[in-house]
Amino acid sequence: MKEKLEKIKENAKESISKIQNLQELQDLKVKLLGKKSELSTILKGLGSLAAEERPKIGSFVNDVRNEIESNINEAEKRLKEKALSQKLEKEKIDITMPGTKIKRGSKHPINRVIEEIQDLFVSMGYDVVDGPELETDEFCFERLNLPDGHPARDMQDSFYITSEYLLRTQTSAVQARTMLGNTEKSPIRMICTGKTYRREDDATHSHQFNQVEGLVVDRKELNVSLADLKGTLEVFVKKMVGEKSELRFRPSYFPFTEPSYEVDVTCFKCGGKGCPLCKKTGWIELLGAGMVHPNVLKMNGYDPEKYAGFAFGTGIDRLAMFKYGITDMRYLYTNDVRFLSQFDRKDEE
Repeated sequence: MKEKLEKIKENAKESISKIQNLQELQDLKVKLLGKKSELSTILKGLGSLAAEERPKIGSFVNDVRNEIESNINEAEKRLKEKALSQKLEKEKIDITMPGTKIKRGSKHPINRVIEEIQDLFVSMGYDVVDGPELETDEFCFERLNLPDGHPARDMQDSFYITSEYLLRTQTSAVQARTMLGNTEKSPIRMICTGKTYRREDDATHSHQFNQVEGLVVDRKELNVSLADLKGTLEVFVKKMVGEKSELRFRPSYFPFTEPSYEVDVTCFKCGGKGCPLCKKTGWIELLGAGMVHPNVLKMNGYDPEKYAGFAFGTGIDRLAMFKYGITDMRYLYTNDVRFLSQFDRKDEE
């Protein structure tokens, strides 16, 4: 029996010395010391030996097991050191080599324009106000002087959630909330930037787009007039589109302003000379504006005999298109890194 155990020990030592990786060592450990190993079989057979032989053979089996475990532990230590050395060699960094250029993100052109608009109007004393995108019919239409049956309320243009709630079609709803919430009826000078939703989707329109609305309300004796509106919009347009830009006011109709105007700006591409972009007119429609309608003032808690104001609004997506020369609005929503990365370079120019 001792000869057999000696042979097991020698064979185990030889097998362990040939192992090349930790997985092979683990498999060999199971084979040498597991429940089905030769050592385990001998231990199970001790009962068949003479009583005086059992302690001696049992002790010898334990010595062999301990020596095999010791050899396995040494081999495991050696293989772990070898694996670590190989890993360090493989992952070694040559600091003399040029670094790998990492692609970085870029601020979205719409966010750039929003931040620029907010910075401009805050510098002019305006507050930046926010409001819910899921709006009620009352604030989206009724309080803005859009009665039942008005085309702008048509469900073909709006995303209604229920008969009462819809995704806001314009940020003008925030103007109504601001006026109504101003219980002291103190002067208002505010802008609101945010998402709006309409049933549109083509190269120049999207079902979701961003708007900026501006509102100024003050006492009539301070002579808040169309001239103030024009001066404000001139500062705004020259800052956003270019210092050489000129404005043109055309009479129009909006339910919430009276008088109302469409505001055109000289084409940023041809400078007003006429090109395919502006359809040879030299002008591009950019804004809607006007003096706040007396009905809107009255419905939102301001006496139209004592207060007056002006309002304006434009699409931020379209403004971004003008500012950066983007030909298709849908590019703004593709999240293509190649498209977005252009605008870092534009800012550097």
